[in-house]
Amino acid sequence: MSDLPTLQAHRESAIIAKSELNRLVAILREEGYSVVGPRVEQGAIVYAELESADELPIGWTDDQGPGSYRLEQEESKDYFAYNVGPHSWKQFLFPPRHVVATADRCGDGWRMEQPKANHPKYAFLGVRACELAAIAIQDRVFMQGPYVDPIYSDRRSTALILAVNCTQAVSTCFCTSMGTGPRCSSGFDLALTEIEEGFVLEVGSSAGADLLSKLEARPISDSANKSAEAKRQRAEDQITKRMETEGIRELLMSNLEHPRWDHVAERCLSCTNCTMVCPTCFCSTVGEVTDLKGDHVERERTWDSCFNLEFSYVAGGNVRNDRRSRYRQWLTHKLASWFDQFDSSGCVGCGRCITWCPVGIDLTEEVSAIRNEPNRKRSLPIVQSTPSNLCRNTKDKA
Repeated sequence: MSDLPTLQAHRESAIIAKSELNRLVAILREEGYSVVGPRVEQGAIVYAELESADELPIGWTDDQGPGSYRLEQEESKDYFAYNVGPHSWKQFLFPPRHVVATADRCGDGWRMEQPKANHPKYAFLGVRACELAAIAIQDRVFMQGPYVDPIYSDRRSTALILAVNCTQAVSTCFCTSMGTGPRCSSGFDLALTEIEEGFVLEVGSSAGADLLSKLEARPISDSANKSAEAKRQRAEDQITKRMETEGIRELLMSNLEHPRWDHVAERCLSCTNCTMVCPTCFCSTVGEVTDLKGDHVERERTWDSCFNLEFSYVAGGNVRNDRRSRYRQWLTHKLASWFDQFDSSGCVGCGRCITWCPVGIDLTEEVSAIRNEPNRKRSLPIVQSTPSNLCRNTKDKA
């Protein structure tokens, strides 16, 4: 991006025909961008490279619920009548697997090298408001602390963001509770709102203004402006899921022994789905991979999850042995201690963790259960030894 992601968007400035979206993709590719956007693959809407706008999920929508995701085809020819799927943009900025160093055996020892950056210049098409918030959170994690991640920073510095305002919502959305949507307000170069006659555009940066100047655009009419506003309001009105965030840090951190953690542990599979689909989770691990001869070694950084048992291993053993403690760690970090680290919540209300949880665990319900009965303590079974038990045990040992 040419401007900082905190740049506030301008008001609607133009409208383009839907057919002009193909020209937009072509211009970006001519300028050397790898255009990444939504497309239908294997029964889901995922993010992948696009060669033209015809590859977008035209006429497709989705139905989502806890542990449920289904694509449906509609008669309309809308390009963006769907919600977020299993993919997030972090896979392009914070790749799931990345070689950070190599070592090669030479005649006089070992040669250590850091691989040169080898990634395309990305243009993200179809970024939603909650995803803009997630990118801003990862910007703070990887770029705005005392230590800057060069892998993320290098990819982020050249990325162009073409956002799309939501015009409908699903039952798992709760961005309004987190203050992250459904309307895009900042962090983009261009933002599109799809209406029947085309796309209403908002300019968010000088790069976005330059891109708009290359399109066949016209000033928007009052009717088009009102139609765009009505579409955006419809999405907000459809959001019914809520999470009360007032005092949430203190609520969770003062209820670490609440029985609700045991209740959710009975259902949680510790499968890591929630952390893999989350657009802000950033846990990773580093390992070495060698060839069969042992002459070439690569040090790889790969995604990890706090739900993995090995993730909490320290000298002497694991500090989070059960699912209860691992789920509690994830939720309290996401909604509470994230404030201590980064001065914000780690949740953007996208609802992915709810949809893609195999057993339909809903973090908003878990928070609500604790809020409705705070300060409850879990009760553990107490095994009391009687004199007869002690005698019997002694006799058995003898």
